Amino acid sequence: MKIRNFYYLIAGILAILFAVTHAWNGQSSVLPTLHVSAIAMETRTVFLYVWHIITAENLVFGIAFICMSFQNERLKIRFAAWTIVSLLIVRLIVILGVTAVQDVSALPDTLLDSIAIVIYVAFIILGIRMKQKEFGGQSPQSS
Repeated sequence: MKIRNFYYLIAGILAILFAVTHAWNGQSSVLPTLHVSAIAMETRTVFLYVWHIITAENLVFGIAFICMSFQNERLKIRFAAWTIVSLLIVRLIVILGVTAVQDVSALPDTLLDSIAIVIYVAFIILGIRMKQKEFGGQSPQSS
């Protein structure tokens, strides 16, 4: 098997790394604070599953991009790549928007997550924009 798109491979590895660090950060620092008795059980449950949904999404995105990095048929995987880029941009907008509405002074706390998402999206877009020759020498296709 030959790697056809190193950008997708890097994006996939980053996504899996993000899944691991997200789960680790949640288990070690964020989620233990939910065991405070002042927080209702329903709220804790919702927070837990939302947290783990993001971890699972990152893991699935990572596996998808690693698989996509070996694919020859560029046109068929571009839609999937653009879909994931769209989801990541919406995720960033939600993070920044909710933070700004709730506590604008906390926006600097989102800097690391924001930078990670922007780098991740940049690698995906670089992969999408690869020329045919770079992508594995397949015949030209319409964009």
